[in-house]
Amino acid sequence: METYLLDALLLFFQICFISQLYYLVNYHSKLAGYKPLEALPQVNIPISVIISARNEYDNLKYNLPLILEQKYPDFEVVVVNDCSVDESDLLLLEFQNTYKHLKVVTITEHARFKTGKKFALTLGIKAAKNEHLLFTDADCTPATDNWVTRMAINFTTKAQIVLGYSPYYKTGGIINTFTRFETIKTAISYLSAVLRGDAYMGIGRNLAYTKTLFFSNKGFAAHMHVLPGDDDLFVNQNATAGNTIIEIHPDTFMYTHSKTTLSGWYRQKKRHMGVGKLYKNKHRRMLSWDAMSGFLFYILLVICLVFNIEPILVLGLYLLRLVTQILIYNKTLKNLKAKDLLFYLPILDLIYYVYLNVFGLIGTFIKTTQWK
Repeated sequence: METYLLDALLLFFQICFISQLYYLVNYHSKLAGYKPLEALPQVNIPISVIISARNEYDNLKYNLPLILEQKYPDFEVVVVNDCSVDESDLLLLEFQNTYKHLKVVTITEHARFKTGKKFALTLGIKAAKNEHLLFTDADCTPATDNWVTRMAINFTTKAQIVLGYSPYYKTGGIINTFTRFETIKTAISYLSAVLRGDAYMGIGRNLAYTKTLFFSNKGFAAHMHVLPGDDDLFVNQNATAGNTIIEIHPDTFMYTHSKTTLSGWYRQKKRHMGVGKLYKNKHRRMLSWDAMSGFLFYILLVICLVFNIEPILVLGLYLLRLVTQILIYNKTLKNLKAKDLLFYLPILDLIYYVYLNVFGLIGTFIKTTQWK
């Protein structure tokens, strides 16, 4: 009986190894071979940049001028001041006197009607005068003044959805290092999925789509009952192989600061994980097995080594997976300006799969009640 159990553990470890190798080679490698457009062609598609901001005075003061002063011939910026009580209204009024292409939509708190980001974005989309919409958050800083231009270029194709990349600043420390790694792993997954013709999510810090797509699919109506998901759920329900494209030129990166405390990081990740259960079934299965097989791979690795179950074979498979990761992620991390994370890959990857399973359970059973 004991022999059968040991054989079963070894077999299951090999299944997890094969699954992980499959994800690496067939999914994540797609992004490694992708080359963004280097040239900066002339483009003049009218763009509406939309930002929803609640009590973001300091972030608006720093970031909004960088967005308003983008080198683009025809764009407006729509800021939805969502129930702010921090004098954001006075700051936005001051900006309006300087920047004529800034439009402000103000939402006031109602005692019996609680608003969320989806409601704010819907009002911003309705107020936008242009068909092509570009979204970011108040705490995001564009890498260059060509952000709008390079995102807009993608609308010269048949694309109705453009998925960008939004990294965190490198500041050091465990929380920042892991947050950067988790963000990149997530980006590798969802950006590679687009290249495979099966887009399943995007991030609202750097996302574009058309107004026609939004209203023809009834906006956020299908998931308005949950507070998060204005970005990934919208993309999950409306992206197709023919209407979605990615943009990862460094000019388009939208940088933001990671949380500095465990409590802040926990609240952020709990909110993000809560919407995965609403993805399409095929995407839930794909993401769930990636998370589960990666977690079990490490658990079974330890068990096999502790009980001396074919240790040479087990270590060989672990090293083969690690070398494959390094070969695939090396170029991707370089392109995404995070080459330093490759050195910490073995420990960060282990923590990542523990994190996915823990927060996957938390997101399943705990409901998010606020977006900020």
